[in-house]
Amino acid sequence: MADLILYNANIITLDSNIKNAQLVAIGDGRIQAVTGKEALKDLKHRDTRVIDCCGKTVLPGFCDTHFHLHSSAAKSMTLDVSPKANVYSISDLQDRIGANSKKLASGAWIRASGYHEFNLAEGRHPTRWDLDKAAPKHPVKLTHQSRHAHVLNSLALVRVGISISTPDPPGGLIDRSTPTGEPTGILFEMNDFLSKRIEPLEEREFNRGVELVNQELLSQGITAIHDASSQNGIKQWMSLCSWKEKDKFLPRVNMMLGLNGFNNREQNDFFCFGNKDQLRFSGVKIILDETTGQLYPPQMELNNLVLEIHKAGLQVAIHAIEKTAVESACIAIEHALKKVPKSHHRHRVEHCSVCSPSLAKRLALSGILVVTQPAFIYHNGDRYLETVSNPEIQHLYPIGTLIKNGVSVAGSSDSPIVPPNPLTAIYAAVSRKTKTGNTVSTKERIDPMAALRMYTTAAAKATFDEAKRGSITVGKLADLVVLNGDPAKLAPAELKDLTVQMTILDGNIVWNKEV
Repeated sequence: MADLILYNANIITLDSNIKNAQLVAIGDGRIQAVTGKEALKDLKHRDTRVIDCCGKTVLPGFCDTHFHLHSSAAKSMTLDVSPKANVYSISDLQDRIGANSKKLASGAWIRASGYHEFNLAEGRHPTRWDLDKAAPKHPVKLTHQSRHAHVLNSLALVRVGISISTPDPPGGLIDRSTPTGEPTGILFEMNDFLSKRIEPLEEREFNRGVELVNQELLSQGITAIHDASSQNGIKQWMSLCSWKEKDKFLPRVNMMLGLNGFNNREQNDFFCFGNKDQLRFSGVKIILDETTGQLYPPQMELNNLVLEIHKAGLQVAIHAIEKTAVESACIAIEHALKKVPKSHHRHRVEHCSVCSPSLAKRLALSGILVVTQPAFIYHNGDRYLETVSNPEIQHLYPIGTLIKNGVSVAGSSDSPIVPPNPLTAIYAAVSRKTKTGNTVSTKERIDPMAALRMYTTAAAKATFDEAKRGSITVGKLADLVVLNGDPAKLAPAELKDLTVQMTILDGNIVWNKEV
């Protein structure tokens, strides 16, 4: 007997063995039956909640496979200086920060985020001196939209100990004036450095940020995330345990460890939370980039890191954007597989922003998964068209090429980089349209069902969870989303207008548009 039944529905199961279903029955948090609507009378009892979907579409709950929970929560509580907040110039940015400074005690930190130099009239990053004019008596930390760059004003630089004599940290870059060498306040790839020197948000503020993110995800039909922060360790794990125990954050979480967390894993207890379907750690995040003009970590060091993680029986998830970085990630994973062969390792490349067909074949040959961000095409595509040269633009977020060559591709938002709306991402993957209607590399378009699989079946596969979720199959966890239309039947232009009507997690309705 079922606790909840959805019937008279258009059910897209994502299970090739189950087609043309109109009813799904749920009991004890799992899917009990997927069948025709005529079975309703046999499955319900007097306490069963029955919902007539009136032809709406039911899908497996969406999973965002590359999400930054702590950063997303923090951003929700920081000052917005993005175009969404009508910030289109450094002068606008100064006005917004200056107005905020008047609400705070002298010496209190001002945290702002969301700017991108491409969106500013001046076409450049703000500097410490720009921020000094806005808030000379407050330390200011301004975070780039990508979260891979920050700008600090003069007082903030003093607070964190950066001066003309401070060397660049490993993998990071302190921008400097020519010819004096004085720091401009612009810092690249220095998240770890700053996190150790700037006090975090107060617990009350941060918890409010977590609650806001929780509601946003549920309203978008997202029932699971992969937390992909390179700073994750025991502190972040304990926070997640607390939020789960207090029901502050409901979506399921697979947390990656950063390298420090991985190196200290034997000294810490990462199993304090009893329900592994709700929270577990999987994988180790490595950031591989070329901020300093050369790859960091260098190839030999990367090879050793990947081999160590591989030998420990864990997945490696390598942040690699440029083609050279993706090639380097391939080399490191191939090295590990040669040393310790394993067919079902499911190591991952995160982003894989630029990838040629030959490189896609190489990824597939080694069984490497790709986790990418289709919504970047929608939100950032106009900038790409203006700033990315040929032939790179032809191989930018090449989802079609990757899938065609046999690579398993999962979708994500990289939130808080862009909003975590899977339907926007699905629209972008199918249409390759930017926010203004321009097109980025039409040959990389995929069909709606392939786009849906990125956020369901492929997402589950990315953490070995395909036996538990990713499709509407009897016995799997009852995580579902109800949409107002059928993505498989709509024209590409109509996909962006789809909306979530209801989200079900563990068999419970956790978000309902009508309530």
